Amino acid sequence: MALPQTMKQVRFNGSGGPNVIGIETAPLPQPGPGQVLIEVAAAGVNRPDCLQRAGGYPPPPGATEIPGLEVSGIIVAVGEGVPESRIGEKTCALVISGGYAEYAVGDAPLCLPVPKPLSLLEAGGLPETYYTVYDNVFTRGRLQKGETILIHGGSSGIGSTAIQLAKHAGATVYATAGSAEKCAFCRSLGADEAIDYRAQDFAAEIKRLTGGKGVDVILDMVGGPYIQRNINALALEGRLVQIAFLQTSKVELDLMNVMLRRLTITGSTLRARSVALKAEIAEKLRKDVWPLLEAGTVRPIIHKTFPLEEARAAHELMESSAHLGKIMLEVRR
Repeated sequence: MALPQTMKQVRFNGSGGPNVIGIETAPLPQPGPGQVLIEVAAAGVNRPDCLQRAGGYPPPPGATEIPGLEVSGIIVAVGEGVPESRIGEKTCALVISGGYAEYAVGDAPLCLPVPKPLSLLEAGGLPETYYTVYDNVFTRGRLQKGETILIHGGSSGIGSTAIQLAKHAGATVYATAGSAEKCAFCRSLGADEAIDYRAQDFAAEIKRLTGGKGVDVILDMVGGPYIQRNINALALEGRLVQIAFLQTSKVELDLMNVMLRRLTITGSTLRARSVALKAEIAEKLRKDVWPLLEAGTVRPIIHKTFPLEEARAAHELMESSAHLGKIMLEVRR
């Protein structure tokens, strides 16, 4: 397959707001050992991309500074140790960076097949979201059938995925969102109750909804004043899983409930983990979640799609929090 010598890619011209986003022409990247080169069809837009743009989430050493953590597309070249039979394969891949481009390098173990009912565009919104939700809700949060979970930011890409997977797992699902429209969206995905955090105290509502017991698991990406309220809203042996801090990570806490109620506070990031650790999550997804996507039981929710050249507008929408589900960049039709 004859490949071009150059490609278009997004670059951040310094740190700052969406105005630092630009488009440039660059040489095609080359796959190294154990890697593949993907002709990108679509790339997901995620909060960590905005944090990287603002200077708060740099790529690990040695990784490209081009943003983008998840892509879908066609494998067009392979590095040493990867079978050439993978060339031509439709895939969706978790990448360490470089997704906002016409071609991206991915680690072969992190390239999953595109589920049959989904388009390449839809599949581009799977990897970062599903890896994150599965690992944090089910592995770290240990959510079990019959338990209760509170999902903050229920109308986001992470939230909309977590609601669907938790409900399918047999949990009672509560979600927070910032408007009546967003709460209705959460319910449409399977949330048993949705709490408008602008109008209601979510911790008090959780106590009311659970008869004072609290919930078994909380998935939070807000931080700040939510942290103490989350602790107070957990049931005996409850687990708080922190995956981001839209507000601050530094707060003063009363941890007495952690001791008295035998609570667990945990959290994680995904990007800096080794390929081997991320590959373990990929195999769990292939076994436990991909059949649900194949059957149409769960699905990615795409709010809006922008061409690569309009990445600035995509970031502006992300930071407005006006979206319901995923924001995507379509690179090739």
